[in-house]
Amino acid sequence: MPLIVITGLPRSGKTTRAKELEKHFSENGKGPVHIVSEADHIARSGYGVRESFTDTGKEKQVRASLKSEAMKLLTKTSLVILDGTNYIKGYRYEIFCISKNARTTQCTVHCAMTVEQRMARREELVRNAATIETGGDVQLDGETFDALCQRYEEPQDTSRWDRPLFTVYGEEEMDLMRINSALYEQAPLPPNLATQNTPLSATNFLFELDKTTQTIVDQIASARKIGLEGPVEIPQAGMRAEVPPNMSVAQLNRHRRQFLNYVKMHTNVSSDISKIPAIFVQFLNTNTNGA
Repeated sequence: MPLIVITGLPRSGKTTRAKELEKHFSENGKGPVHIVSEADHIARSGYGVRESFTDTGKEKQVRASLKSEAMKLLTKTSLVILDGTNYIKGYRYEIFCISKNARTTQCTVHCAMTVEQRMARREELVRNAATIETGGDVQLDGETFDALCQRYEEPQDTSRWDRPLFTVYGEEEMDLMRINSALYEQAPLPPNLATQNTPLSATNFLFELDKTTQTIVDQIASARKIGLEGPVEIPQAGMRAEVPPNMSVAQLNRHRRQFLNYVKMHTNVSSDISKIPAIFVQFLNTNTNGA
């Protein structure tokens, strides 16, 4: 259930800290523990480390995939460690809203660096870059590291989305007992209107219902237009529409109107719009059989 957000510049020891936290909490029965790694997401993206920090569009894609995976893993029983630079305070606020909405506790671990440590890391990057053969964007260079240092928005204990904040330098030991207390002995912050999904009003639901069913009819019509006579895969429904190949668009729309009237008249039909595609496809499969 808890979430640990690790933040820091490249080469500040973030992954080492993430593994240390994983080991501690696993050994103390707080598992399962999931590490959501920025380095892994960059590797899977194929962009390369330097490009992932210098190309704004690609950087946003990596951040979005990190946030998406963290959201999926946040459950009542698991501990999620978000291991990345997380250097933008607005992005950390987005993560904070997600944890509030999930009713989970959260803390921030800042892997800080002194000026001397930053200079040493930069020199190391320059030396490494000089020894790497050209043709592969797999390393940070000194210029990119400098840019990240300038753009980095350090977490502040005064910011509610960074609290509680645990700052650790170099080889310092983390205060694992205090981190454990922050995650497991404190009540999660209650979600507010800004962090909750607003339910659809009756008007919005009917609009979404109409749009969703029309999209499915259009998908079936498009499949028939290109000569597909068998069942049509409807991805959003997670199933196939098994309507007769000779059924016209006008007939499909007639069944669609019947379905809309059915939903309006039966309050027991799910008002969750995400379930409507599957219900509509089932309706078509049942009512067009043999038509």
